[in-house]
Amino acid sequence: MLLALTALALLAIGLFMTLGARGSWAFVLSYRGTKLAAIVLVGHAIAVSTVLFQTISANRILTPSIMGFDWLYRLLQTALVFSAGAAFTVTIDSVLLFAVETAILVGFACLLYGTLLSSHARDIHRLLLIGFVLGVLFRSLAELMQRLIDPNDFVVLQDLMFASFNTVDVSLLGVAALVIGAATLATARLLPTLDVLALGRDTAISLGIAHRRTTLLVLALCALFVAVSTALVGPVTFFGLLVASLARSLVGSRRHAVMLLAASLCAVIALVGGQTILERGLGYNSALGMVVEFAGGIVFLALLLKKGTA
Repeated sequence: MLLALTALALLAIGLFMTLGARGSWAFVLSYRGTKLAAIVLVGHAIAVSTVLFQTISANRILTPSIMGFDWLYRLLQTALVFSAGAAFTVTIDSVLLFAVETAILVGFACLLYGTLLSSHARDIHRLLLIGFVLGVLFRSLAELMQRLIDPNDFVVLQDLMFASFNTVDVSLLGVAALVIGAATLATARLLPTLDVLALGRDTAISLGIAHRRTTLLVLALCALFVAVSTALVGPVTFFGLLVASLARSLVGSRRHAVMLLAASLCAVIALVGGQTILERGLGYNSALGMVVEFAGGIVFLALLLKKGTA
């Protein structure tokens, strides 16, 4: 199955790079290669962060996005435009902005979810409720500021808050690749530990795992992956749930070495293949972010209604 997914991913990449190409190949490969790199980085980051979060939360319907990360990102963007204006926002150094947003997301993850998931209050329903409540709080604060800002600034803000795979900040690709690469290496070193964590908190502790410290480390990695994906294309709420569920159904393995690779390949196939269809088949008539959100939302509802998911 992994070989088949790899072949499909390579086929999708090949079609994306060559289908309908005209003019100078140097320009075409450079232009499409930049977009392809961003799509692959985002797909990998979202897939890995979702699988990691589901492991430490022991629940297949939770993702970092559902638990408030996306609206925290939107709140940060809104607060920046509200306080400094759109003119300052579009001129600020993107690497500096990325570093600040990453630090805030990592701190939020470790402070809140690290406390909830590793303390004695381990009720998953309470965690889900608090995540949704915080998401509503962040959304309310963001919408309040959006009603008060200048209409011209709001137009700029809208472009920052919604996922778009057509406009990618090229200056962030190098930094994003380094961060994702480092986080992926750290995740690879934790693979055996993640397999033990999936057995449950009490079992992991009895087998010698420092559960609280490991949970905080995994949460920090999740926040790094989410920060990179949102900084490059914007927030995507349900896509991680979609690819994680698809990978789990295809490989049928609990080993994280297999699950993470399968989820990453499914993400690449979905994003690269979907972008190819939209660009070459539909002529940009649809936004890929809207399509994956719709499909991921259906998967979320199906898992929520299915017995035994919690």
